[in-house]
Amino acid sequence: MAPGEPERPGTRLRAESRRAGRRVDTGSLAPYAYVLPFFLLFTVFGLFPTAAMAYVSLTDWNLLDAPTAGLGGGERWVGLDNYLRLVRDPFFWNALGNSTSLLVLTTVPQLTAALVIAQLLDWTLRGRTLLGMGVLLPYFTSVVAVTLVFTVLFSRDFGVINEFLRLLGAGRVNWQADRLSSHLAVSTIVNWRWTGFNAMIYLAAIQAIPRDLYDAADIDGAGRWRRFQHITVPMLRPTIIFTVIVSTIGNLQLFTEPLLFDTSSPGGATGGSNRQFQTLALYLYEEGFRSFEFGYASAIAGTLFLLTAVAVLVNFLIVRRIRAAD
Repeated sequence: MAPGEPERPGTRLRAESRRAGRRVDTGSLAPYAYVLPFFLLFTVFGLFPTAAMAYVSLTDWNLLDAPTAGLGGGERWVGLDNYLRLVRDPFFWNALGNSTSLLVLTTVPQLTAALVIAQLLDWTLRGRTLLGMGVLLPYFTSVVAVTLVFTVLFSRDFGVINEFLRLLGAGRVNWQADRLSSHLAVSTIVNWRWTGFNAMIYLAAIQAIPRDLYDAADIDGAGRWRRFQHITVPMLRPTIIFTVIVSTIGNLQLFTEPLLFDTSSPGGATGGSNRQFQTLALYLYEEGFRSFEFGYASAIAGTLFLLTAVAVLVNFLIVRRIRAAD
């Protein structure tokens, strides 16, 4: 518009609308900028390693093949040979069976005890806050320190647990020698550390249940057990399913406890002299960083990833069925 020329009707309105549009467009990008760091970190530390693992699992790559040991520097493409080798590998099936056994021995007792502890803490107990802090204390303890202490406690010759069994008239148990005894020992270490953590999750969920439901049950004459059975457990169902999923993922990847519990071959990752408590994570570590077979270790990692995904999917389907039944 030329100087001195009268302003046309609507010119200022259109200019302000364009400026407002630009402001709206700029502001709409703000949410994406907030979440961008997460996606960048996920791409670098999650998506890329997963894609690299999938690629390496289809190759024959040995770390000792220097100087071409880097990714893309000399690995030989073998396709699905590593996965076919897994199917015929008895050590893999042994590790899978051990992982499944430890999953059951840790998840079921751990979550059951956590639910009972949470309910006891919710009742009118003196020093409830102090007891809650004590229950949660094992979670803040180093997993290495916990495992080493329990390894001494389960020692065959000088362990406190064997001394207690001797006082009861039972014989000494070589906790590392047998499959069942070693699984009980390793699961005890895991349960001791994580039971309190799950108990605090359950306690928070219990305290979020409307008190009116319990008051109505009191009026109807329901005791504590009936209130727990018909009010607490059904209302905690989503929380219980969440803890089952998280515990399943964690226990399928169990590594530190069986690694440090093995005193027959420290650092060997064999899980005992006869591989009686070698988990899938331990077998992966043995193949990748002891035998330096990165291609085969990546195939184990890929299989472990798929097993974890299947376990989560099964839990998800169970949740959908329960919700549909309600």
